[in-house]
Amino acid sequence: MSTEPVVAAVDGSEDSLRALEWAADAARRRAAPLRVVHVRQYAAWGQTDVLVAGPPEEETDPVLDAARAGLGDRVPEAVEYVALEGAPGAVLPELGGEAQLLVLGSRGRGGFASLLLGSSSLAAARDARCPVVVVPRPGREVHGEGPAEPGPRVVVGLNVDSPDDATLAFAFSEASLRGARLQVLAAYPWPLQTWSAPGQLVPPMPDQEAIESETRSLAEGFLAPHRERHPGVRADTDAVPGDAAGNLVAASRDADLVVVGRHRRRLLAPARMMGSVTQAVLLHAASPVAVLPPAPEGD
Repeated sequence: MSTEPVVAAVDGSEDSLRALEWAADAARRRAAPLRVVHVRQYAAWGQTDVLVAGPPEEETDPVLDAARAGLGDRVPEAVEYVALEGAPGAVLPELGGEAQLLVLGSRGRGGFASLLLGSSSLAAARDARCPVVVVPRPGREVHGEGPAEPGPRVVVGLNVDSPDDATLAFAFSEASLRGARLQVLAAYPWPLQTWSAPGQLVPPMPDQEAIESETRSLAEGFLAPHRERHPGVRADTDAVPGDAAGNLVAASRDADLVVVGRHRRRLLAPARMMGSVTQAVLLHAASPVAVLPPAPEGD
């Protein structure tokens, strides 16, 4: 059994209970302990800038009691229930420091009903040091063609200009755990935008087939070491035209999971950022979405 737990954040909402069921299944697949956490928020001394994190004064927590009852006999081999107090958007990302996976619903009890993604889920996906899985509400509609064939499927986005090894490694591992096919989406921009000054000749339009072939070739090179480590995983590479976010959202229909990477910190932008593609996928995908922190520099 892995010593690092799968952490599920609950707040009593239906969204968090769906996330709890997903987390319990993930813990069983990994033979890992499950840690169910409820972060209760209050304003300490009336000051919004004071964060208090620790065990609550009360001995019982109704939210954790409901989570325990909801799981019933579907609990993994080892499970613990933990109550903390503080601001969820600050406390939850910190839990990722001692977890192999952090799982949340797309929205909690607070906030506006029209929001597609709650602030706590957004903060965790942006700041946690472990992979974060956000489980959406059922019934999200996505446009585009359905999967080419039935069966379990994990989708991963691959940017051939800046591939992230941690994202690919997680996707292959998750497909292996689920006995699923891995669909690798490598998007390339098309049609290309060409600009020329007045009086200049317009350069010839590149051949789309050549761009697609080059994209596929680069993708296969990045996938090769992962195929060797996971020979039982069937990984299909799709080089597709258009924006990456739209293609990933379309592929999320009937998928078990969509895996995307988070931006690495940059010298001129030291704050953690998810990136526009990752945020769009979190907002619109029909399946659960795993957001991977970038592999450490030098790995």
